Amino acid sequence: MKNETSIDRIIQVNDINIGNNIALLRKSLNIKQTDIVAKLQVIGIDISIYSYNRIEKGTQNPTVSFLLACCEILGCDMNRIFNMQ
Repeated sequence: MKNETSIDRIIQVNDINIGNNIALLRKSLNIKQTDIVAKLQVIGIDISIYSYNRIEKGTQNPTVSFLLACCEILGCDMNRIFNMQ
């Protein structure tokens, strides 16, 4: 039940599935989820394997800093993550 101070969260529904695009890129490089989470943490992104998994599934939205770090790790640009090649 919502109250006056509750905030609606926007989840990726019927839109670009950013998480799926990240998962495809990660898998194409043979990187495990645990390995990419470790690399993200080294870069300074505070994320758990649980949160990362939810981003790939599309049930949690990524932050801009997360997306930029993923681009660095995956060796791509933001267009590739948003599938706008």
